Amino acid sequence: MRGVGRRNFLRATVVGAGATAFAGGLWQSAFAGPAQPGAGPYGPLGSVDANGLRLPQGFSSRVVARSMKKVADTGYVWHAAPDGGACFPDGDGWIYVSNSEVPLVGGASAVRFAADGTITGAYRTLNMTQINCAGGATPWGTWLSCEEYDYGCVYETDPYGKNAAKKRPALGRFKHEAAACDPVRKAVYLTEDRSDGCFYRFLPQVWGDLSAGELQVLVGSGPGKVGWEKVPQPERWITPTRDQVAGAMRFTGGEGCYYSEDVCYFTTKGDNRVWSYDAVNEVLGIAYDDDLVANGAATLKGVDNITGTSGGDLYIAEDGDDMQINLITPDGVVAPFVQVDGHPDSEITGPAFSPDGSRLYFSSQRGASGVILGTGGVTYEVSGPFRA
Repeated sequence: MRGVGRRNFLRATVVGAGATAFAGGLWQSAFAGPAQPGAGPYGPLGSVDANGLRLPQGFSSRVVARSMKKVADTGYVWHAAPDGGACFPDGDGWIYVSNSEVPLVGGASAVRFAADGTITGAYRTLNMTQINCAGGATPWGTWLSCEEYDYGCVYETDPYGKNAAKKRPALGRFKHEAAACDPVRKAVYLTEDRSDGCFYRFLPQVWGDLSAGELQVLVGSGPGKVGWEKVPQPERWITPTRDQVAGAMRFTGGEGCYYSEDVCYFTTKGDNRVWSYDAVNEVLGIAYDDDLVANGAATLKGVDNITGTSGGDLYIAEDGDDMQINLITPDGVVAPFVQVDGHPDSEITGPAFSPDGSRLYFSSQRGASGVILGTGGVTYEVSGPFRA
């Protein structure tokens, strides 16, 4: 995944707080409120293409994989219910990793691409886990696959398919959704998909080794200055992790998580918000809230997985609504980028850019059928003139 440049940092409002400086001293140039609908940098969406996508002019799509069908000429059968994903460099090419959000077999798979985009392989990277939802890439080149149930765990997997996956219970046993790594503070941020869930960070004893460390939970009363406290029993508990610390801040359904240059963005589906955590000043802000849209109708609802580009744009996938990926520009404009047609009972999952930023991958988890354990899941690639 590519980072958001500091000079293009998405300006985010701290609702109800004073003018606390954000990372990089950019608070002074922040716009007056959370992002608002407007004209996107690529123009309006066009008509539906041959793959069922609506895209701006100049962009094209292809289907990379379909659930329970072989990936290209690889002989590998793609998993059901594709969910969170990420891209990793692989010589002149790259790899896209995707979770499977199904019970009992769960796990994750990968597709390998050559420099010209040709699919050269596909394979399994994690087996026999439960409801693997989202996750996150690490700076040392592994994929954190998160189990989404109340005693779920994080598994560290090898996207290159060479090393066995490792269970990482020190990151807590709870209903994991997504993860994002902060190499400056040597922390892994974690979201929890519950209506009364929390936002966590894990501080490993040794950076790059997730076998031991301290799990902490965000404490505070709302947007503004916040702090962290240790979770006493992150692995084996009678009292769930979210209830072990008084003052732990609650979030209504934690979803995607994305870090770049001192800021961690995460989404909550219950209130359709994109949050921004300024890790330098420990200040929590709101970058988008559909209830705070002042100009026109909200185009982004059902907020879910999130990623970003080096140009400063955030891309947020929708769970349901009208099946779009919306982008938020550094100037605070929200606009649709892609829409999946004819999948009313699905959700968009796993947005991730190729290492050079020229291709965007994502899935329609249940496809046109809307059946999570069926053959409906579709994984797409979009190519075009993405801005740097």
